[in-house]
Formats: sequence, C-alpha cells, structure tokens
Amino acid sequence: MIMKRRVGFIPIFSLIFVLIAIAEIVWLHKLQRLDHLLSDFLVKTHAEKLQADPDIVIITIDDASLAEMEGKVGKWVWPRSVHAEILEAIYQQQPKAIVFDLTFNEKDKDRPESDQLFNEAIRGKQHVYFPITLRSLNNDAYVGRLSDLQQALGLIKTAQADPGARGGFLPPLAIDMASWQVGTINFNHDRGIGRSYDLYSNLSGWLMPSLPAKVMQSLGYPVPQQAEILLSWRGSKYPYKRISYSELYADIDRAKPLRPANEFRNKIVIIGADASSLHDIRPTPIDNEYSGLDILATAMDNLKNQRAMQMPSQWPFLLVTLMAIAAIYICFVKRINALIPAVALSMITPLSIVLAYLALSQLWIIHIITPLLIVWAYYFSLALREYWIVHRSYQATIKEFGRYVNPHVVKDWIAKEGSEHVGEKAESRNITVLFSDIRGFTSLSENRSPEEVVALLNRYFTLQVEVIFRFNGTVDKFIGDCIMAFWGAPLDNPQHARDAVMAAIEMSKVLEKFKAELEDTNLDFDVGIGLHSGPAVVGSIGSAERKEFTAIGDTVNLASRIEGLTKGVSRILVSAETMQLCGDALDFHPVGSYKVKGREQEVILFSPLAPISPPSPQNDKDAI
Repeated sequence: MIMKRRVGFIPIFSLIFVLIAIAEIVWLHKLQRLDHLLSDFLVKTHAEKLQADPDIVIITIDDASLAEMEGKVGKWVWPRSVHAEILEAIYQQQPKAIVFDLTFNEKDKDRPESDQLFNEAIRGKQHVYFPITLRSLNNDAYVGRLSDLQQALGLIKTAQADPGARGGFLPPLAIDMASWQVGTINFNHDRGIGRSYDLYSNLSGWLMPSLPAKVMQSLGYPVPQQAEILLSWRGSKYPYKRISYSELYADIDRAKPLRPANEFRNKIVIIGADASSLHDIRPTPIDNEYSGLDILATAMDNLKNQRAMQMPSQWPFLLVTLMAIAAIYICFVKRINALIPAVALSMITPLSIVLAYLALSQLWIIHIITPLLIVWAYYFSLALREYWIVHRSYQATIKEFGRYVNPHVVKDWIAKEGSEHVGEKAESRNITVLFSDIRGFTSLSENRSPEEVVALLNRYFTLQVEVIFRFNGTVDKFIGDCIMAFWGAPLDNPQHARDAVMAAIEMSKVLEKFKAELEDTNLDFDVGIGLHSGPAVVGSIGSAERKEFTAIGDTVNLASRIEGLTKGVSRILVSAETMQLCGDALDFHPVGSYKVKGREQEVILFSPLAPISPPSPQNDKDAI
C-alpha cells in the first residue's frame, strides 16, 4: 500500500501567500497608499534641488492685487477691460504664449463694453489660450454635439468617435468663438493628491486636449497622445517666477515704466489667481496647499522639456517579489538560520529606498513599499511560526526535564545546548550520586489506605525534591520509596560533592519535620542516604519510543550499595572520594571500612557533621 505524503505547513502557506501577493500587486493595490507616502516624500526631497523652467512666468492675482486694485477698478470680479490692458502690454513684448487660468464662462451683462474691449484685444493675436471645464450634461453646462464643436474646441477625432455624441462644458462664452484656443483644466487627483495632469479626455472617441497639451502642441512641442502624464515637480512651493498682477498693472500706467521692457519676450506667460479668498489651491506631493497656477505651469514645463515622470510596469515588481519569497522559502525549508534572510532584508530595504530616490533623476517613480511589505510579511509569518515551534519545544523541554532538574537549571542548560538537543547526547561526567531510601515503610503503610500512603509518599518526595533542586541537584528517578539523584550534570558544577552532601544534611532535617507532621510518636520511620563521587555516563538513555535522562555506571552502583550500609551505622554515609572532593567545606566523622558486593577492597565510609548554620564550614557541627 502506497502511503500518501503529507504536505507541510510551509508549502501550503507559501502558495496561499504567493496568490495574495499576486492579487495585491496586479489588482487590489490596497498597499498603494503607503507607496504614495514614500514616493511623495522622495519626490518632494528630489524636487528641492531642481530648477523650474525660467521661460515660464506666472502673473498672479494675489491678496495684494485684490487689495490694491479695489481702489482702481473695484472689487473682484474686475471688468475684463483690465485683462485687455494687461494682455496688450504683455503681447507687445512678443511672448511665446499667453495662457489665462481664469474662467470666462459668463458674459458680463452689466458691463458689455468691457467684454467688447477684451475681445478686441484678443482678436488677431496668436497663442492666447483659455481654460474650459468638462461638466456632466446638466443645466449649468453648455451642451453640444461634439462633431459640431470639433473645430472650436480643438477635438481630435479617433476611429472610435461617435458622431452623435454630446458633451457638457463650461466654455469661455465671454470670448468670441473665433478666438477660442481652449483646453481643459480639470484637477486630476489620485486619492486626494494631485500627482498627474490630464493630456486628453476621451469623450466617446473624441479627444479633448487639456490646456497644457493645447498650448504645447500649438507651439510645436511634441505631446504624446495619452490620457495623462505623471508630473515631475521642480523646486519648492512656488518654483516659477511670479509677478503680482497689481504691480504689472500699475507699471502700465506709468509714463516711464519701471519694469524691464522685454521681461516677457519668448516667455510662456500664465495669468491666474491664487489669492487666499479665491481658493485655487490643491494638495500635491510638494505641499497640501499648492497653487493651481504652479500645477498648470509644471505640466507645461514637463511637456516643453520632455521630462514628465514614468512608472515602470508592475510585472518586474511581481517577479522580484516572487523571487524574494522563493529565497526565504528555501531558507526556512532548508533550516538555514532565520537571521540570514532577516539581515539580507534589512540591507535590501534601505538600499531599495536609495535606488528609488536615485531613479527620480532618470524620471522614474518606483513604488517599492508594496513588494517590501509583502516580503517582510512573508518572512515574519514564517519567523513567528518558527519562534512558536521553538517556544513550544522550549516549554516542553522545561516541562520534561523539570521533573529531574530545577527549572532554572533547565533554562541554563537549554541556553547552552538548545532545546532540541537537550539531553540528546550521553557523555561521561564526574558526578556525585545520592540514594535515599525510607526505613520502616511497612509500618508507615500498614495502618493507612493505599490512597493515604500515596499521598504521604508524594508529600515526602515533594519536600525532598525541593531540597535537591535547591542544592543544584538532578533527580534521576523514584524507585518505590527510594530517591536517586546526582550532582555535576547536566551543567558543570565543580562543587558537586559539597552540594550533594549539604543536600543530604538538609534532607535529614526535612525528614524530621515530615515526621512531626505525621503526629504518630510510635512510628518507626527513618531514611538512609548514601553518596559516592566518580565517573558515570549521563544522558538520555533508552529506546526510540521511551528514553530517560539518567546516570549509569559503577559510581551509581556503589552509591546504592553505600545507602544499603546506612542501617544501624549512620543516616548519611559518604565515600572517601566524596569526602575528599568536599575539601575543607565540611567535616566528616570516619565510620570504618565495609565490604561491598562486587568489590574486592573494602570501602572506607564517613558520616558528615552538620554545620549549625549551613553552609558556613567554620561554625560548630553536630554529628548525624
């Protein structure tokens, strides 16, 4: 029978993650806002060192102009004869173009002669342009058949043009149609921020040029026939030369003008309003209150100098993202140190940001946040899973070996070996082994139920194990009513013999407290404790199905034999080897030499003298 191989978590999770990554990069774009935040910051930083085209000049109706002109021509909206005077003065200097960023969509019914003067000033002049706004087919819009308006609006007829299509506009009705050179100025924003500018609006197959496209095309500059351009910003908030409208108007009336006679020669002059009360401001990457005049000027600058930004296709980003995911996948599947991909990503992330900034000089805007976040999210997902597995193994190891060793010792042991390797290898160590056996267990149990006996044993073992742990010992096993413990493993302990003997002395004292708890004066209950020091094999020993952390060898056997000799001699007996390893830390009383099974030579044994104030070896001592 062929067994089906179980597919692991990482392949399944990685496949799902890849599908999500593809969906995000190609369709969803939920992280695009973060891409824009970074790219806007980089664009703003990069733009500060760039100079705007000096051939583009803005004449602005600013707050000062509204205040100063009020005494001359009245409050805003001014008579259009004022613009006629400005137009004539500028035109005499032979500019490349005069572009009005002011709407003239209604005739001045109260001052028709003013409109007439403005139209006379415009008539016959080339390269004077006006804005038009696209509107829905509602009551406030001028609605007409696009085929009839083709010449007046400069519409471009495509193969898909609908001859019966109609459009809604706010055209400059105050201007004679014969003088119309118009383009749209509809604000184009992406999530509230203006980053691009329309070139052409597709109206049922008829292409309506924007004002920048109309101006640049008429001046002979190449204009790509596409929907929009991504703006390449220049300078800070006001990058283009600005002249106050009122200052220019005042200079016209002077017998001897103060301004240069040729300051507009071969310039593209934009006339518009950015006074605070007129609200012609837009949020852009440069500033949240960026003048609409400068947005228009930037679009013209980009077309004139062929320096609009570009954005690469999404497919290279998708490919790089998938390659990074594949590399991380290999690292985790091959069990490569998780720090390696983390360090690599930590280096790649700032490097990518630097490259994205440098790419701006080549007119490329590169969105790197989405790929980086996807790759980081994939890495952290697998790293957290790895951490959870390690933590679970860590907790399981503490739980497993906490039966033998003080949990604090287990943690130190794990820190040294790693939780997956704790107790794996068996090795020869010099240790001190302790056996403690209950004397009179039969009398302890004969008048009690099995449940009471077990409860008493558990209470006794709990007290004794606490002592063993307190003195850095390892509980090997419980053999009926016997405890086996050792010192010097799993962690090295140069004072293993002293700690073992001190633990035996304390166990003797705990025994007395336990007997007092029983409140049975007739109970013949005692323990024997034997200790021996020497080499033993320590580690996890057993079958593949069941292993125990234990110590084996002659040292263990001799410690058990010594414990068997305690009855009638001393509650605690230690070998000469253990006594010698304690040095001057403790005093011992010799109890003689004894024949031990399996050994030809007799074993010399000693009984430790308990210090009154342990563990200080200088205090008075009592023999046990």
